[in-house]
Amino acid sequence: MWDFEHPPRNASLSQRYQVNYTQPALCADDLLAGRADLGLIPIASLTPALAIVPGCTIASLDRVRSIQFIVKQRSSSDSADQALSAVRTIAADTASRSSLAYAQILFRRFLGTDPEFLPSPADPIAMLAQADAALLIGDPALLALEAREQIEAAAGPCLWIDLAHEWQTRTGLPWVAAVWAVRPEALIASTIGPLQLIDDLQASRDNGLANIDALVAEWTPRIALSPDTIRHYLTRNIHYTLTPECVETIRTFRSYAAKAGILPPLPNLRFLCPQ
Repeated sequence: MWDFEHPPRNASLSQRYQVNYTQPALCADDLLAGRADLGLIPIASLTPALAIVPGCTIASLDRVRSIQFIVKQRSSSDSADQALSAVRTIAADTASRSSLAYAQILFRRFLGTDPEFLPSPADPIAMLAQADAALLIGDPALLALEAREQIEAAAGPCLWIDLAHEWQTRTGLPWVAAVWAVRPEALIASTIGPLQLIDDLQASRDNGLANIDALVAEWTPRIALSPDTIRHYLTRNIHYTLTPECVETIRTFRSYAAKAGILPPLPNLRFLCPQ
């Protein structure tokens, strides 16, 4: 979002776009309900009516750190799969539908179990007090990693699993959280052409990556993380380009989710064609 928030391009972009910030799942709701024309949405929320905008994504090639699955350890000798297989209840932050679906795929497809997911505020100590495991998404996950000792002092020893790393290990594919999606009929009715939309979003991404130090300086006062942690997250944990491998992840994820009864089938991905 760099160009949408910073000069010199924010002034011209504000003539073409009205930006609203909300949670990923709510962003998808607004797009599907027609309250928005374009949205950065979880891949779990894609439908045949929406077109993926090529170029940009929110993904990770290994550990993302902002999707943490915390499992109370019954025995220090248990392997990760043994600890996961024993999980029966999961307190889950439901801010991202994709992360929740990834967790369900992990259990249903790869472990053959079907634990109960309990919607819960993103408080890891309270979550672990009511369930065998906690699923944390976004800033709460990053903050929990910083407070790991305090959390385990209250909840007991835990196994900390990075959900993106777990997916990559089991499939050999990158983990993909979100893509830009557009309602094609809204684009047709606007003055913005497909190529301009693609260029605007990719230029904003590229200029953001060229201004990492400025982003770190902006975000350090906003969240209780060190500058080094924020810089590492922006430069090492997140991958921003929708590569063919990322597209294959979306297809695989939706196929697995459909077969497991988690999401409706999405046999064909629809892409916005530049013209």
